[in-house]
This record gives sequence, C-alpha cells and structure tokens, in this order.
Amino acid sequence: MFAQRMRQKESEFYFVSYPAEDLLRKVRFVTRFYGERGQVIGGDGPTDSKGKQKEPDEVERYVQAIEKNSKSFQRDLNRRKIRQIKDFYRNESRQPVVPGAVLLFSPEKLEFQPLKGMERAGNLVEPRSDFLIIDGQHRLAGLHFYLQEKDADRRIDVPVVIFDGKTSDFATEMFVVINSTHTRINKSHLIDLYERIEWGTDPEKKFAAALVRSLYEEDDSPLQYHINMLGGRSNQEMWINQAQIFGEVLKLIARKDAQHRFKDGRGWSKERGHGLIRDVLKALRSAFGSAWGDNKNFMVTRDVTIEAMLRVAGDVAAHVDATIAPGPELVKLLEARFKPVGELASEFRREGFYERFPARGQLERIDIIRKRIARQARFE
Repeated sequence: MFAQRMRQKESEFYFVSYPAEDLLRKVRFVTRFYGERGQVIGGDGPTDSKGKQKEPDEVERYVQAIEKNSKSFQRDLNRRKIRQIKDFYRNESRQPVVPGAVLLFSPEKLEFQPLKGMERAGNLVEPRSDFLIIDGQHRLAGLHFYLQEKDADRRIDVPVVIFDGKTSDFATEMFVVINSTHTRINKSHLIDLYERIEWGTDPEKKFAAALVRSLYEEDDSPLQYHINMLGGRSNQEMWINQAQIFGEVLKLIARKDAQHRFKDGRGWSKERGHGLIRDVLKALRSAFGSAWGDNKNFMVTRDVTIEAMLRVAGDVAAHVDATIAPGPELVKLLEARFKPVGELASEFRREGFYERFPARGQLERIDIIRKRIARQARFE
C-alpha cells in the first residue's frame, strides 16, 4: 500500500489512505461495540493463524479496563455514539468532510520500500497480524455497521497514521497521552500509568503516582489497602480514592520549602518521600487513638481529613530539622509534637462535623482542618 513516511523528533511513522473495507479487515477492536439492531463487533481479543482466540496483550487489557469502567462506554451510550457516526457516513454528501486520522499500532517492524528517487513516499508492507486501534475505535465501529447496509457507499477512504516496531509500553503511552484530555477517561486510570510513561508526563506526576502506590501497598503505611486504587482487590474499607490522594501528594511535592525532604543526590526519592508521609501519618494515628479508622463515629480517616493531613506533612517537611531522616527517630519526634492533636478528637466526631468546620466548599474545608491540626502541633 502507498504510504508517506513522516518524522517528528526521533519518532518515525506512516500516513496512509486506507480503503475502508480493507482497513476493517486489518484491525482488531479491543472494545465490544453494539449496533442499532444488537449487532456486535470487537471485544473478543486477537486470534492466531488458525482463528483460535489468544489472550489479550498488555495494551488490550489496559484499554479494556479503562473502557469497561468508564460511564461513557456503557452499552446505551455506546449504541448512541455508533448510531451518530453511522448516520454521518449515511448523510456524508450533505455534511462537511471530517478527515480526522485513525491511529493504529503494530509491534512488528514494517517493511517500507521507497519509490525511486523519493525517500519519504513508497510502498508499506502490511503486518502479518492485525493492527491495534489506539485512537478511532468508535469511528471504525460506526463505519463497520454503515458498510453492512445494502445501499452503503463503499468508496470511502480512511486517513490512517501507523506506528510500528514499538513496544507495548509505547502503545500504552500513546493511548494515555491522547486520552488524557478526554473527560470520558476516569482520572484514576491515567494516574495508574504515570509511573510507566516515559514521555508526555511531568516527572513530578510520575513521582507522585509512585508515592500513592507505595502508600497503598507497603506494610508500614497507615493507609495500606485503604486507598481506592484502580485494579485493587482489597476487602478493607476505602477511605480515599486514588485521584484525591494523588492530587494532594502532587501539591505536597511541589512545595518549594518541602522538596528537600523528597529528594536525594539523584533526584526524587521514593524512599524519602514515602518515609516522610508514613511517619507523619503514624504520629497522627497515635495522637487520634481509637478515632483512627472508626469511620462510623469519626471523620479522622475520611477523605477530607486525610487530604488535610497530607498538607500538614508539607508543614512538617518545611519545619523539622532536615538532618532527621524518616524512621524511628522522626516518628518519636512527631509523636511528641502531635500529641496535643489528640485533644481535638471530639471535634472530629461525625455528628456535627461540618458545622464545626464550616466552609464554602471541600477545598476550603481541607485547608481549615489542616490549619487546625498544624496550629495544635505548633507547625504554623
């Protein structure tokens, strides 16, 4: 097939005008799509040379997880969106053309044969396996159902951008970067991959995501298994969701007066960052005593207070002697400083809590609670 070879930075990819019916035979749909009359396409995963189903690869499992848990991919909305796209192709002659490109991925390194005297134009050999759709699944699903109609115009070409010879991580990164501005993607899904993304993500976000995961997984974390994480299988009570705690940790490490507590000579240090947050939470757990974890009667381990505690961790980082490393010595020091906070436990009783901490919104209330705790521990 004729293709234009293109380059951006150090990446190379191809632009192709693909006849619709040929393209639909060469792609696999990760998501299951439904037509108006209950027809189904996709969602079954790849097949081998004999047509036998294979296990979904890493990228497919990730895309399926996102779209399975996203409200916009529920069956009714799925059908409505497909109908809209199908109607566009049906009425295309009366509507402006929308030439947006579909993005495809193949892990195979495709053979490109330049035309004589031309370096960037030539023949691109198709991969042995099907392309994975990185962006454009809805468009192609709508086109598939449209072409099933008897009077469908089959003279449709689809503009396509093809990435080849990359790892599954590359495809995952492409999916995240493309979809990170779409409201249809649950924020927790994006946060969950920040650690793996090699480009398109700030180092601070990668580090914050790593800290959230360590607070969820590590045995010494007072929040272990109490964060509502994507893919988490804990039966423990959830106190705060992944997106909320990520937002607060990101603000925490952005504090200029606290960053020295999160870095070592090589840059961001998960050991130091986790240690500081862990020790602050341990000291507050000791101060609040039986109110910690008693969410039936208290608000101490509800999301609003946990977010406030993370802001207090920034105050601790800014004021405590930087030579005291995370560990028993820091915990002992913080337990002494936070001991008076235990006197506030009654203020955190669930009944009347919002009246005792009045605010115009949740963000303001978080800061009010943070100031109350910091003042009691003399960290202001």
